[in-house]
Amino acid sequence: MNLVLTLSFADAGSVVHPLERPASHHSMNILEIAFVSYPITDVARARQFYEEVLQLKPAQVMVKDNQNAFIEYWLGKNNEHCLVIGAGAPMFKPGKLGATVALEVDDFDAACKRIADHGVKTLIPQYHGPACSMVLIEDPDGNQLMLHKRKKSE
Repeated sequence: MNLVLTLSFADAGSVVHPLERPASHHSMNILEIAFVSYPITDVARARQFYEEVLQLKPAQVMVKDNQNAFIEYWLGKNNEHCLVIGAGAPMFKPGKLGATVALEVDDFDAACKRIADHGVKTLIPQYHGPACSMVLIEDPDGNQLMLHKRKKSE
């Protein structure tokens, strides 16, 4: 995966060049944003807000109890976007930190090897569920990102 980041500041006329990256034999190709998720603390209260106030229709509901759940709401003309609310994972807490972006990757195993090669901090280890695989990681500033791979529907 080759990333080139160039930032220019009009008033200073300076350019920040890409940092050298450690060598890695594993590549990663991010396909799209898989979903954006918000952590919740009370499943019933959150569902009332998202389903009654925002009038979103749940697409997939996995609820263990009022503190452990994962609910997907598909949005867009062709259901091409997904908003998720969830509760129960120890490092998945609500607050002013912002949402977690899930990046859809083409090869989940290669992506996980790449983040391991680069010493990226993992907040929630690899999860392999019936619909997808995912891992929650942290960027150098402490922001949470998720790498995600949907499983093919049969």
